[in-house]
Amino acid sequence: MMSKFQAISFFLACSGTLTSQSSSSFLTAFPTDKKTLGVKGSNAYFNLTPGYRLSYKHGDTIDTLTVLNESKLIDGVETRAVEDRETKNGALVELTRDYYAIDSVTNDVYYFGEEVDIYKNGKVVSHEGTWLSGVKGAKFGLMMPGNPKQGQKFYQEQAPGVAMDRAEIVSVDERVRTPAGAFDRCVHVLETSPLEKGLKDHKWYAAGVGQVKDEKLELVEYGGK
Repeated sequence: MMSKFQAISFFLACSGTLTSQSSSSFLTAFPTDKKTLGVKGSNAYFNLTPGYRLSYKHGDTIDTLTVLNESKLIDGVETRAVEDRETKNGALVELTRDYYAIDSVTNDVYYFGEEVDIYKNGKVVSHEGTWLSGVKGAKFGLMMPGNPKQGQKFYQEQAPGVAMDRAEIVSVDERVRTPAGAFDRCVHVLETSPLEKGLKDHKWYAAGVGQVKDEKLELVEYGGK
């Protein structure tokens, strides 16, 4: 039997190991209760209210996100559909339906997959990037914590060979200016993927708004219900 001193030493050693692991690795497992996952809840940085819309622009590219009054049962969870419409020079390039669920207790938003239509000359030519949690080994990831903190690391997508985006919260107190306005205390997220070595995508989220900027696109308009 361990002495009191040995037990304390063992506990501290284990705690140090856990701290070390959490600081260098991305979370892949999320202790959620599917009874509290669904379309009810509120995340300040990720609005899932039907009718809410965010429009971004970069040059001749326009990307519009619209929260739909539609839901889809994925992996046993009711998820909210968000349409992502990208156009270039007025022509449709990609139309995606992203699916999210929110934990009504923690307000964490989870990503359950996407259905992708890629267009060329007005016709669908590919569905590359499509994945759904519970299908072909894919499982949901964390999109945005209800209470984001600097240093948090987590997988957003977990579809082996298809989509494996992961995020690190770099800061929770940055100021960002876009055509839609200036935003304080923004959450700065760095996204990477083991499927695309060297890829780094910086994104900023403002409370009460959502994503306001990434590497190229800037928010030009937002609002709705």
